[in-house]
Amino acid sequence: MHSRHEHSGLVWIDLESPTRDEVQALIDEFSIEPRVAEELLLPATKPHVDFHASYVYLILHFPALRHSHKHRGQELDFVIGRNFLVTTHYEAIDPVHNFSKVFEVNSALETGKVGNHAGYIFYALLKRLYKGVEHELEFIKRDLTTIEEHIFSGDEVLMVESLSRAARDLLNLRQILEPHREVLHTLESEGANFFAGDFSVQLRALSNEYYKVHNHIMRLTEQLHELRETNNSLLSTKQNETMKVFTIMAFTTFPLTLFATLFAIPAESTPILGRENDFWILVSCMAFAVSLMLMFFKRKKWL
Repeated sequence: MHSRHEHSGLVWIDLESPTRDEVQALIDEFSIEPRVAEELLLPATKPHVDFHASYVYLILHFPALRHSHKHRGQELDFVIGRNFLVTTHYEAIDPVHNFSKVFEVNSALETGKVGNHAGYIFYALLKRLYKGVEHELEFIKRDLTTIEEHIFSGDEVLMVESLSRAARDLLNLRQILEPHREVLHTLESEGANFFAGDFSVQLRALSNEYYKVHNHIMRLTEQLHELRETNNSLLSTKQNETMKVFTIMAFTTFPLTLFATLFAIPAESTPILGRENDFWILVSCMAFAVSLMLMFFKRKKWL
């Protein structure tokens, strides 16, 4: 899929799963090096940033937990020149699609201040992408709130799996976004010279956007740990209470079983047996023994 947007003398080309012909057209139009163009055709495993004479080549990955069944990062490649921006990706990315609609409307109406070079388009797009990550985090925050309600409603066992899923999502987010720190730091330190002017303010703002998302992830991770500790404590307490009940039942029924078994022995001189109301005498003795044991348990505060 190929889309081209132009506004105020700046060009943004967005390619989804680019073909060799589309990449060759980029080489011819913007003098992109063949090595960089080759990288646009295939996904990369590691984010990085390279500075060239007339453009910056940047690779970043963004999470899409709610919009992808693969629970991994979606790669987005940027080629940022003075008057052009090229983005390539290998599957649909919602924030990029939404940004293209806004950019297209502003271009059609000739409204909105873009800036005097394509770095401003990159800045606006990256801010939209981090907003998308914040949207992912809002889903996780909502899940944690639901988990908290269920924990204190007695569903500790069911919440073990839910907590594990939330932990997996947060871990994936951290692993995908962690490399952004180094890439943005390099872009901030070296990009000011490339773009010139006062664009260093925007580059610093992008780093702040990353740290805002990172801090949000860390807060949710702490909340998850607290909920897990609480859930484990309540689950352990419930299991201990259950074991205590079973232990008391076993401790109570074992002497009674032994008592009944003794009187079931076919001996000639078994006491009580054969007397009038012998059955009720035995039942009364067993009930008396149970009462004594219950009184003992309450005195020890086991009940």
